[in-house]
Amino acid sequence: MVLDNTPVLVTGAAGFIGYHVARRLLRSGRAVVGLDDLNAYYDPALKRARIAALTPLNFRFEQCDIADRDRMAALFAANRFSHVVHLAAQAGVRHSLTDPHAYADANLTGFLNVLEGCRNAQSRHLLYASSSSVYGANSATPFRTTDNVDHPVSLYGATKKANEAMAHAYAHLFGIPATGLRFFTVYGPWGRPDMAMWLFAEAISQGKPIRLFNHGRVRRDFTYVDDVTEAVVRLLDMPAAADPHWNGAAPNPATSFAPWRIYNIGNATPVEVTEIVKLLEAALGREAKRELVAMQPGDVAETCADIADLEAAIGFRPATPIEEGIARFVAWYRDYLRR
Repeated sequence: MVLDNTPVLVTGAAGFIGYHVARRLLRSGRAVVGLDDLNAYYDPALKRARIAALTPLNFRFEQCDIADRDRMAALFAANRFSHVVHLAAQAGVRHSLTDPHAYADANLTGFLNVLEGCRNAQSRHLLYASSSSVYGANSATPFRTTDNVDHPVSLYGATKKANEAMAHAYAHLFGIPATGLRFFTVYGPWGRPDMAMWLFAEAISQGKPIRLFNHGRVRRDFTYVDDVTEAVVRLLDMPAAADPHWNGAAPNPATSFAPWRIYNIGNATPVEVTEIVKLLEAALGREAKRELVAMQPGDVAETCADIADLEAAIGFRPATPIEEGIARFVAWYRDYLRR
């Protein structure tokens, strides 16, 4: 458990996963400082609604761009955060094809500012979001944290791989315990409007066609957000430690001689997107109009997480059935649209 009363910093607190992590921490009795720049990558009204839902709790919001070096340095100097959950980023594989500089600013410069903040505050643990996108051109599934990830197929994936390397350097040089979390297609209430679950639900509700890439033959390891949150919260008080068995002659890509670790956070059960559409049709009570199209640049045909090391570490594995998760998402989606 945390040994002092300093709040946990959650960057990207107005985002999908950030909101859920902050809420879970707050409900467990911990104070949280939530940071977000409320940018317009998708509707800021949804982000403000998430922040409004957190405000009645022991929560303080700071609107700040993580790429702003001076503001970030001042925030860390004023608070000396012992624990940091870094979830802020420029998200989206396809958007990186049209606005690459946003990824350099948020995912590289912004992450460097977080690392520097943790260094100067002597933080006891940095948990940061990586992505299943780092597996890139790998085709053997399930994806294992011990796999080589040297072949990204999107700039987004490349920046997330860079984050892992940057965190390792700081763990080695400055002893900052850093744990990277490779998230696999997270979905659920308060989700992002640019992701498949929301896009499909919206199209079905409005009678518009759904674009199914790779002619519908895409499989994703859909992971319910409450499962992701559970894993994050359990890991927060388990700082990464040096692996005493690590060998530079045969290096394990998931551990290190430094206090640095990588975990997959996935459901370990890939589902074809055509099945997702069927479940949404049933939950919404409307039939979808399907449009089969080719694979998009930067996408991959299948993702699936091996989570054996995660389960061994925290005694938990994501397991929410897709049917249950979609039903919960649709119930929230309908309620949110009535606001």
